[in-house]
Amino acid sequence: MDELDPLARIPEPIKHTAARIEDWVHEHREARALRTGRLPVIVSYPGYGGDGWVRVLARVLLVEPGGEQRAQYENVRGWRSFTSLTLNDVDVTISAGDDRHVVTADRGGLVDAIVPIRLEPGWRELIVSVAGSEPVVAPVLVVDPETRFGVVSDIDDTVMVTSLPRPLLAAWNAFVLDEHGRTPVPGMAVLYERIKQQHPGSPFIYLSTGAWNAAPALSRFLSRNLYPAGSMLLTDWGPTHDRFFRSGKDHKRTQLRRLAREFPDIQWLLVGDDGQHDEELYGEFANAHPTSVRAVAIRELSTQEAVLAGGRKHAETRSMHPWVWSPNGGGLVKELASLPELQVL
Repeated sequence: MDELDPLARIPEPIKHTAARIEDWVHEHREARALRTGRLPVIVSYPGYGGDGWVRVLARVLLVEPGGEQRAQYENVRGWRSFTSLTLNDVDVTISAGDDRHVVTADRGGLVDAIVPIRLEPGWRELIVSVAGSEPVVAPVLVVDPETRFGVVSDIDDTVMVTSLPRPLLAAWNAFVLDEHGRTPVPGMAVLYERIKQQHPGSPFIYLSTGAWNAAPALSRFLSRNLYPAGSMLLTDWGPTHDRFFRSGKDHKRTQLRRLAREFPDIQWLLVGDDGQHDEELYGEFANAHPTSVRAVAIRELSTQEAVLAGGRKHAETRSMHPWVWSPNGGGLVKELASLPELQVL
């Protein structure tokens, strides 16, 4: 090893005790699963990209052999989705035509990789594969360089009523209910469809603090309730290397900043609710990246929802951008339409 290389002297970060325990448990589960004949399978999620690059999102799982292996995960409901077994630190091949790139799944089996592939704007398909499994198609929205508008939307209590912040209800919604037991927020799908028609080709990013384990149920919910297709940016389940629980606020901050870097010419309509930290995070982001925000739309919780959510959390600091509030999508349509200078509707 080169003694002059300063990186060679940087020690590996010390993992949180919970992360070390999780890794130990996973290693034993993974070894047992492989001994009993479980096979790897790729589950892909819609990604996005730009001029000369794409962001690929997928997970590598271990499932029982035989039948529709992928359906074993994609059709699972409720708490069972959180017991799925991932295959960590495995090489994954991403290809489009003659372009091939190999990336590595992380300690949660998640593939979240930027690969240098040039595709025409619009919804395109990549092929994602792992040794021992059939390749799968991964859809990606390649954003046209001329695009100047997009939507970032929260999911919980913004497009879907969950009353998530209350721990007991959060556990019930995550582990017991499936998408059939979740209620769509009235008018939000109509609002998004009108935006889609007004701005064809613009990206829709569904940004949530939910875990990737719930991605199949969330995808089915969005599709069943006619929300525009888009990429979901969720979090992994369990502890990180330095803390017991992942920070949902940090996750949203990180992804918003990343979108601002990846699409510096796009102005985003930020859509959230007043029951968690959306106002605070959106105001913070809009002040730090004023040219990346067109407006902020906040769905106001009902009194009952606010009580279940632990009260409303209005931010003290907001940006100078236009902000609108309403309890449903129909009201937000009216509020946004009343500001024609925004050119949102």
